[in-house]
Amino acid sequence: MRVATADQSVKLRSGSRSPEVNEMRRKWVRLIAALTVAAAVGSSSGQQPASNSLRELVRQTTENEIRGSNGGMKLMFKDHKETARGSQVNLMVETSEGTAGLLIESDGKPLTAQQREAEEARLRALANNPAELKRTQKAEREDTDRTIRIMRALPDAFLYQADGREIGSQGVGVPGDELVRLSFRSNPNYNPPSRTEQVLTGMRGYVLIDQRQKRIAKIDGTLFKDVTFGWGIFGRLDKGGRFVVQQGVVADQAWEITLMDVSFTGKELLLKKLAIKSKEFFSDFRPAPPNLSFAQGVELLKKQQAALADQAENGGSHHSAN
Repeated sequence: MRVATADQSVKLRSGSRSPEVNEMRRKWVRLIAALTVAAAVGSSSGQQPASNSLRELVRQTTENEIRGSNGGMKLMFKDHKETARGSQVNLMVETSEGTAGLLIESDGKPLTAQQREAEEARLRALANNPAELKRTQKAEREDTDRTIRIMRALPDAFLYQADGREIGSQGVGVPGDELVRLSFRSNPNYNPPSRTEQVLTGMRGYVLIDQRQKRIAKIDGTLFKDVTFGWGIFGRLDKGGRFVVQQGVVADQAWEITLMDVSFTGKELLLKKLAIKSKEFFSDFRPAPPNLSFAQGVELLKKQQAALADQAENGGSHHSAN
């Protein structure tokens, strides 16, 4: 979901396939989902002020999403990702030094012994490289800074309209909870101060808010026109690009992203084609031990992988081990 900034689109399209980068993007998207709600309600149809009750709902919802820490709880989960290059399944665990991910399936098949050895060697090298871990943490902080800039822009970037209600389901809010639906569109009078906010000028869609929990259940946004960056010199995102993010209650009432579907095309630096297309499902969430180091997280993932392999050999269902 790095398409929210032109300078980040290169990183997503051609970036590392490592799970650590994928997780960093996942957290960033959660913030953007929350901030888009702030934009949708903070502005108004017909340029009339939003009601105080809506402003308070959005204020509380945005604060919950920005915090997004689940009380500091760390989680383990599966990340199933599909792209034009194939599919991957990673086991993930959040640690005090960042999120560790272990590849366990590629294109629907378990890794060979040689592939497993290479994957474990990659993680050992990363765990023993403090400079690389710090670089990843620095990149995550930079993403957060960009998100804050968008947050400050969004109240002026969109117009909104109440659009009915839906009921939460598995992976979308809390099952049975009432969700408020708001449609949004870009404000034609909005003038973005930099490339970071430029994508907002061509977007419309809708969001679902769990009003009881004050959380985002879903956001669906589409570019209704081409969006250029730097007078078209730095890049362009094509009309029709779309993203869908779903979020719901998982382990111990934690809220997490359960689906992220992104599809954008365009160009970078006038000539280079840009193609961002991926679909990720996040599942099998469970609390992880607190205060894990990255190296300890890697060992935990290896144990979980071994347990899954034993289950498969014994004819058990392919789920996370307890």
